Amino acid sequence: MLSVKYFASLREQLGCNSERVEFVAGETLAQLAGRLASLHTGSPSDLQHPTTRCAVNQQVVELTVVPFDGDEIAFFPPVTGG
Repeated sequence: MLSVKYFASLREQLGCNSERVEFVAGETLAQLAGRLASLHTGSPSDLQHPTTRCAVNQQVVELTVVPFDGDEIAFFPPVTGG
């Protein structure tokens, strides 16, 4: 299992701040984001936005990283400025 946390607008978009999801061996974080987006089809989200950031066990990583079973995954929405 993976522990997934959502922050800021992602939390609002998905209607939850965390969930536990099944671990899939060899799945990258980008693929995980796609799977999570499909689980939340009623809630459009920025999970697959190109500038969404991700952390594994509190270390910011690229979306090409493959997590391990039991990891904590955190998704951070794209940063906007003005």
